[in-house]
Amino acid sequence: MMSRLMCCMFIGAVMAAVPAFSQPVSDTNMEILKEKLKADKKLLIAGNMDLTDSEAKQFWPIYDSYQKELDGINKQLGQTIKDYADAFNKGTIPNDTAKKLLGEALSVEEQEVKLKRTYAEKLGKVLPATKVARYIQLENKIRSLVRFELAQQIPLVY
Repeated sequence: MMSRLMCCMFIGAVMAAVPAFSQPVSDTNMEILKEKLKADKKLLIAGNMDLTDSEAKQFWPIYDSYQKELDGINKQLGQTIKDYADAFNKGTIPNDTAKKLLGEALSVEEQEVKLKRTYAEKLGKVLPATKVARYIQLENKIRSLVRFELAQQIPLVY
C-alpha cells in the first residue's frame, strides 16, 4: 500500500511543482490534483503511524498545522522553480541570477529543516519518540521522491 500511494503522490506532486518545464495544467485541474494529493498523503500517514485514539486526537491537528506551513514552503519552492525556468528559457543564465536562485533554493531547504525541527518538538510532547521519528521518516521519504523527480525534470544551469 505504501509504495502505490507514494508513487501516486510522487507523480502528482511533481506535475504540480514543475509546470514551467512541462505542459500547462488548468487551475481547476491543479486544485483537484492538490486536494487528491493531500488526501492520499494523509491516508499514507494514517496507515503507517499506528496511532492510538488518544494519540490520533493530538497528532492530527499538529499534522494539519505542519502541512499548512509546509505548503507555504512548497509555494516558495514552486516560485523559485518558475523563476529558474523563466531564466533558463531565455538562454544562458547570468551569474547574478544564478546566485540569487541558488540563495532562494538553499533558503527553502533551510526553512524546511527548521520546520521539521519545530514540529518534531511539538509532536514529541504528544507522541513517543519512535512515532515522532516514524512520522519524520515518512515526510522525508515523500519529500525525497518529489526531490528526485524534480532533479530529473529540471535541467542544469548553464
